[in-house]
Amino acid sequence: MTSRFTELAVDCHDPERLAAFWCEVLDFRVIDRSEDKVEIGSWTPTVEEVRARQAAPTLLFVRVPEEKTVKNRLHLDVSPVDRGTDEEVTRLLGLGATKRDVGQGPDRNWVVMADPEGNEFCVLRTLAPRD
Repeated sequence: MTSRFTELAVDCHDPERLAAFWCEVLDFRVIDRSEDKVEIGSWTPTVEEVRARQAAPTLLFVRVPEEKTVKNRLHLDVSPVDRGTDEEVTRLLGLGATKRDVGQGPDRNWVVMADPEGNEFCVLRTLAPRD
């Protein structure tokens, strides 16, 4: 049997704050928490389900003491499913995200943003049905 991609861990200062932000972005819910960690997901994984099939991973926010110092080597890409990309960027700005320039240039069809702790992510083209 192979391994499964079950969770993506994100180092941060405030796991509760980042978990709340990403729950709003992705329509996830908290599925586990402890003093220094909060795990969110679209489902509550069980060993049996994980063994049976590859499914969406969860996000695990883990408290660490050090600051973020450089551009992420790994980041999330999100695609809006019920609105246009510009409308989604506006919504995310209202949730506490910021726009970022990481040298992507002006002629791109995605928007680079950062979550409230500065972790970069991209908003890609919309997947909303067209009228």
